[in-house]
Amino acid sequence: MRKGFYSGTARKISATAPADPQSLREPTKPEVTQTRTRRWRAFYKRHEKPLLVLAGAFAAVGLIALHGSFMTPPQVITQDDIDQAVTRTLETKILPSPAIKAYQAVRPSIVRVRAIGDGLEQDEYFQRAVGSGVVIINRGVILTSLHVVAGASRVRVQFEDGSESDAAIVSRQPEHDLAVLQASQIPDDLQAATLRSAKQLIEGEHVTAVGFPFGIGPSVSHGVISGLRRQYQSPDGERVLSNLIQFDAAANPGSSGGPLVNAAGEVIGIVTAILTTSEKAGFSGIGFAVPIEIAAGAAGLPPF
Repeated sequence: MRKGFYSGTARKISATAPADPQSLREPTKPEVTQTRTRRWRAFYKRHEKPLLVLAGAFAAVGLIALHGSFMTPPQVITQDDIDQAVTRTLETKILPSPAIKAYQAVRPSIVRVRAIGDGLEQDEYFQRAVGSGVVIINRGVILTSLHVVAGASRVRVQFEDGSESDAAIVSRQPEHDLAVLQASQIPDDLQAATLRSAKQLIEGEHVTAVGFPFGIGPSVSHGVISGLRRQYQSPDGERVLSNLIQFDAAANPGSSGGPLVNAAGEVIGIVTAILTTSEKAGFSGIGFAVPIEIAAGAAGLPPF
């Protein structure tokens, strides 16, 4: 039997050895996911702040869009809607009288004026007349009608807080039936009325008269301006006044010297007379007031 023949040199191994079967297989899904996760984490760490800002911006835009989707479009208000709303308000709400604002504005400045004679009666000075006045300077300067204090030996004024004081007549204007008083004692918080020029007044404008008719008051009456630049002559013919404001707010004996005020409570005149058609004085619907420009001039105030 023949023996086999073997070479003494080592057998060469092929340079292209078969690949490892493990390296040739496809990556599994879990491995791919882990790789992507690691990449995203690295990317997020490098760009963390810009990404947060971008995410916040997207969130804000989303919220705005969501809010806008729930908002109803603004309603267009027409003139008809406004008219209906005003009508409903007028029907359901009672508006205050124009006289309320006027009176509240001038009330702290109203004074009651008493002219006292020389005689004594029951240990009291005999009272000759009662009229009205208004404080125009807060140091106690008061405007009133001259016929209220004419011939008085003593004049007393009562302020809105109830306090009383003697008053001196410091100025007279017989041609306009005006007198200026200076109170000797005044309240600490005495208020002067606001004056307004009568030059711009028009017929039909609301006015309020405040005073002490028949000594009762302060009393408030409301009306309108009936005319301008009127003339008045007293029944005895002693007084002839011109350039007067005619008004129809109720006035009676005792109202003289009180203020005639506009809707804002500004004094535009001083009540001076009423027109009467009977022997017994009483209001007939026509009253007269001296424009405040003239009255203030009697107190030495600068012209309007």
